[in-house]
Amino acid sequence: MKQTIILGNIITVDTKRPFAKAALVKDGVFAYIGSAEEAKKLACADAQVLDYGNNYIYPGFMESHCHGSFAGERAIGQANLMEGGMTTDYARYRNIIKAFIEKNPQRDFYVAAGWVENEEYVSKAYLDEICSDKPLLMQTGGGHSMLLNTKAMEWAGIDTAYAKKWGYDLVHVDKDGEPDGYICEGPVFEIAPKLPKTVEDIKEYLLAWQEMALSSGFTAVGDAGANVLHKDAPQQEGKLKLRTYAWMYVTDNADAKTEIARIAAQRAEMSGEYFHIIGPKAFLDGVTEAHTGWQNQDYLDQPGYHGNERFNDHDKMVDLIVDANKEGMSVHVHSEGGGATHYMLGCIEDAEKITGNMDQRNVLAHLHFVTDEDIRRMGATGSIPAVAPLWSAKAPGLYEQEVAYMGQKLADEAYPIKSFYDAGANVVFHSDYPVSPMMDIKLSIYAAEKRDYPKELIGGATAPRNLKEAITREQSLRAMTINVARQFHQEHRLGSIEFGKLANMTVYDCDFLHDDIEKVAQANLIATIIDGEEVFKA
Repeated sequence: MKQTIILGNIITVDTKRPFAKAALVKDGVFAYIGSAEEAKKLACADAQVLDYGNNYIYPGFMESHCHGSFAGERAIGQANLMEGGMTTDYARYRNIIKAFIEKNPQRDFYVAAGWVENEEYVSKAYLDEICSDKPLLMQTGGGHSMLLNTKAMEWAGIDTAYAKKWGYDLVHVDKDGEPDGYICEGPVFEIAPKLPKTVEDIKEYLLAWQEMALSSGFTAVGDAGANVLHKDAPQQEGKLKLRTYAWMYVTDNADAKTEIARIAAQRAEMSGEYFHIIGPKAFLDGVTEAHTGWQNQDYLDQPGYHGNERFNDHDKMVDLIVDANKEGMSVHVHSEGGGATHYMLGCIEDAEKITGNMDQRNVLAHLHFVTDEDIRRMGATGSIPAVAPLWSAKAPGLYEQEVAYMGQKLADEAYPIKSFYDAGANVVFHSDYPVSPMMDIKLSIYAAEKRDYPKELIGGATAPRNLKEAITREQSLRAMTINVARQFHQEHRLGSIEFGKLANMTVYDCDFLHDDIEKVAQANLIATIIDGEEVFKA
């Protein structure tokens, strides 16, 4: 039996024993939490000792909603348009893409990711100038829009019939009625899974993603839409250490029985200790900045239009929730606009009348605009709000855009967090990485309290927003540990430092509960521990 003594300032997130100085781990499981003297007495003579001195040890942090293989692919398989930070500079994009093509001349297909749209409209001609002889496409950072060159359009089959099928809001056309290369929402999510990649590519992407997550202090993640994974890749020949709880993407208004049967079969074939499928993931809408978020009201600059309703068949969503429940699964949805959230909570309420299960833990992620009524319903239905404190600040450009589209009042009341806690909901933090560029534990704690970024981070360009939605440090810790474990239906194994749970820990040089908040923003990761083993050390 392998034994390890862990020494340091342990913050357990266990209400019965919130603090300790030592833990004893046996075969990857906590066997004792308490004093250093007692841990040493209980340990065998050859027990390993991990002494972190005056540093602080937390339960392994967990990310509730991200896109793992996508992150790995962006890191090593695509031209990264966010090199050096977020930008809307098309001349700079051109140089980054050209450099990537020159570095990878053997490729038959090129993808650039991280595009941030601005008021300058670009079409396929922009990409044709960069590369005309091979398919090249450019995807937004958020992943909801895509630009294709002529060769990529031919590969994808985007023609006048395709545009007519999807509609011209989703497949843009020029003055002659020909697709101009710009697509968004449904067509993007139809085409993205078809991008060429081998099983070996996917394995490489997963290991690159794992390295990123472990070196950021995360021990488990929720992958929201993991269908790009190949059945031979997830368990990675024993190389996986990061636990992934995956929701598999379902198409808009899909047949529930067909989709749940497919996902249940995938779960039986692909799931294991370090990769486990726990339900379906659906898109209800897009994003406000692209006019595709499904709102409760019309966009101010587009009267008569309230956004893109994607999975909007009430009865089919109720069936999806009910059939998922029969398989012990939860449903995870992208719900950015207030209209999407209102719709989904109505579906959950109707499904619960059928299942009688008030603890299915269906997840609504992003929650840009939410009414007071729907915040209350989130708690009443036992639904899980996945919120992003890193999005809460007034970011220049984005905030003004929200005001122009949704009005001052809604923009100022965006991204609630405290109200969900007050309603009794199981709040979890997410980053949406790499759709959003930051996945950062310490900055999430900072932003949840300050509703802003540290001034030195981005030169003081942002401002606090909706400070009444600020939460405590303890609430932030729970939103990245035990609450996420509960979202995964894993609270008996993960999320706190308690006897019998898996020995997953994250070590920092900062007391997140008591140190000055500005010091929190500068905290350094010391180590990431999974199953009692150091998997990352600074």
